[in-house]
Amino acid sequence: MDQATPPADAPTAGATGLGPDTQEFLKALGSPTRQRIMMLFARGAELSVGEVAERTGISQATASQQLILLRRGRVVTSRREGKTVYYRADRDGTLAVLDELQTYLRTCC
Repeated sequence: MDQATPPADAPTAGATGLGPDTQEFLKALGSPTRQRIMMLFARGAELSVGEVAERTGISQATASQQLILLRRGRVVTSRREGKTVYYRADRDGTLAVLDELQTYLRTCC
């Protein structure tokens, strides 16, 4: 039985598709809570975990967990000032992931 040869530009068998950063990005934005948190960072806002918790009505522990997932997904970035960690939108990370996602969608669809 002969198997058809895929086109040269087709993804190879076993290819995973999206890279790990893009997969984490999509997971990070898959939660309504994390989507609400992201809206807090509009127009360059920088907030501490406590401020995020207060503005969203969730505990500091939950806010911290959600921010970690957002950071892992390259949606936010953080910096430490003393004992306080501040978060803001990660524009460069988001643009890089969106570029990969766009390329993937052009290829597969």
